[in-house]
Amino acid sequence: MTATTKKQLSFLSVFLLGVDGIIGSGIFLMPSRIYAKLGDVSLLLMPLAGLAVLMIALCFANLASKIPGDGGAWLYTYTAFGRFAGFEIGIFTWLLGIITMATEISALVTSLKSVFPTLNQHSHYLVVALLILGVLTLLNLIGSKFMDWVDNISTIAKVGVLILFVIAGLFFIHPANFSNLSGTVSNSAPLFNRFNEGFGMVFYMFTGFSFLPIAASKMKKPEKTLPIALISVLLTSALLYMIVQMTAIGVSGKDLATDNVPIAASFFHFAGQLGYDLALIGMLISILGVALSISFSTPLIASSLASEHQLLPRVLGHQDKRGVPIVSLLLSCGICALMLLSGNYLFLASCIVFTSFVQYVPTILASIRLQNHSKLPKGFRLPGGLLIPILALLVTSYLILSFSVKLMIAGIIVFTLSGVWYLYDDRDRQAKGLPRDIADKDKPF
Repeated sequence: MTATTKKQLSFLSVFLLGVDGIIGSGIFLMPSRIYAKLGDVSLLLMPLAGLAVLMIALCFANLASKIPGDGGAWLYTYTAFGRFAGFEIGIFTWLLGIITMATEISALVTSLKSVFPTLNQHSHYLVVALLILGVLTLLNLIGSKFMDWVDNISTIAKVGVLILFVIAGLFFIHPANFSNLSGTVSNSAPLFNRFNEGFGMVFYMFTGFSFLPIAASKMKKPEKTLPIALISVLLTSALLYMIVQMTAIGVSGKDLATDNVPIAASFFHFAGQLGYDLALIGMLISILGVALSISFSTPLIASSLASEHQLLPRVLGHQDKRGVPIVSLLLSCGICALMLLSGNYLFLASCIVFTSFVQYVPTILASIRLQNHSKLPKGFRLPGGLLIPILALLVTSYLILSFSVKLMIAGIIVFTLSGVWYLYDDRDRQAKGLPRDIADKDKPF
């Protein structure tokens, strides 16, 4: 592929790519969960979380305009802090894909509970979730020639349902429904704790932004296009989320707090069973499409980091005769199955936020360390010098308050096991005289 064909994404293409990457299952399932925590105050979380994520995204944009390649967080971390740090973030990048796949499968089964109440039983939930994972694994083994078609159908279903919901729902908003400022009556937890949990839920809905910097090398003038695109994408997503949340509250009122599928339930209030079924079908198609797409891309990420970028253990790069990264696929699906054992969509969503947090911190620190590096181009300069990276670091640190102790302990265990794996792989490479550095094309200097 030539340099000319690499940078063909226009601003509009980048913008649509970003919006599509951010808007996922969260917008269909989270409105009721957030409302149950904070009531009408949940409306304020959308722009607040969007602004917070924007601070982090600008650090990504700053580094993407300086460091060539499609590496994202792992490459920025490697450049600033060396191979071990890059390895760890590479592991968490792969793990983020696995957790996202588990979360989308969980979202799909959680959505089906409204049609099949028997799925509320953990054993039934688990059987269906593992069956879906098995089907996704088989489709991966067959090949990915139909993925463009799946992505298009998924995007149309997702955007179509949300646009129809907002346009129609705005005519059925009842001002009297905006009278709940404290969340559900049964929710007696302190406001501070509920706000922290709610912020983590909303933050989860924005985590897809980190995909855009990875595609920086395919953009026209990325140093200009990427920052503007990130700002536009995040502001648009925040506005859409706020409008959807406002519409859901205005239509459903306090009933929203107990709705398992809030968008479909709100549709029912003004369009009856037909509206409910239409919204549910569109939502299921959208979530299934995202799950399928992630199931293909995640093993490829691990395989690419192992074979193309020479960072993760070589075994993950092994492919079969059809080019399927068989080892990373089976390992990814195996870990995904373990994640599904939790049977909890909200827990898996918090795992995504935590795994994203692990990538955000070193990326922000890298933007500080490499800000005036003599061997890197100036690229997109952050206004205010270190102000934005410091604010981004503070926002990211605040997320810790939304994590459970068990989740943080699990993160430490993963980090430690990854370190042991790194030492083993490093010694193996030394013994066999193999490269112990990333590929030359990834090195900015």
